[in-house]
Amino acid sequence: MKTATRILTAIYCFAGLTYILLGDGTPIIAGHVLKGCLIPLLIIIFIINLNHKLKGLNLLILTGLIFSWAGDVAIDFSFIPGLACFMMAQIVYLTAFFLNPGRSVIFRERSYLLIFLLIAGSALIYFMYDDLGEMKLPVIIYAAVILTMLAAALDRIRKVNRLSYYLVLAGAILFVLSDSCIAINKFTWDFDFSGPIIMSTYLAAQYLIMTGYIKGTIEK
Repeated sequence: MKTATRILTAIYCFAGLTYILLGDGTPIIAGHVLKGCLIPLLIIIFIINLNHKLKGLNLLILTGLIFSWAGDVAIDFSFIPGLACFMMAQIVYLTAFFLNPGRSVIFRERSYLLIFLLIAGSALIYFMYDDLGEMKLPVIIYAAVILTMLAAALDRIRKVNRLSYYLVLAGAILFVLSDSCIAINKFTWDFDFSGPIIMSTYLAAQYLIMTGYIKGTIEK
């Protein structure tokens, strides 16, 4: 199992790096195929490591990965369906994080973090607001969902071991960063190296969330 996980992880990193480095130089069909193979590698790793525990919250994480894969495929053809798939992935992730058995702290001891997330999200929406046009409501809803996912990741601190907590939290932060860059690049500012930044943070986010969740399940 460990050997298979290492091999698949190496393939994931190599394929992801190849996709990022080739960028616009990748033939369209080859790019779609390569990108579409990335998340399935994580799905296989997840199933290999939790093959006897694919139920309950673990099944939710697997569902989140599947929605993410659907988003990867759909967004290259149409932005709204891709956005919808990614939002479903975030909803599934946040549900699994909040329902993780254990002591919840985000609404009690660490409620100040919610204020910070609210301020950060509001600042980003304010920065892009005039450029969003008809996408104002979808973007605001998506921002609320992904920040809730980050809050749910923060809430796991008393529910899982330290390694699981920090891996998933790092993944959640990178996910927010990646999606923020997508929004800024699409609606407000087409900045240099946006593609590599968006894709590298996204792929790292998915890997960290998947790995962190495995660590929290296996090492209970």
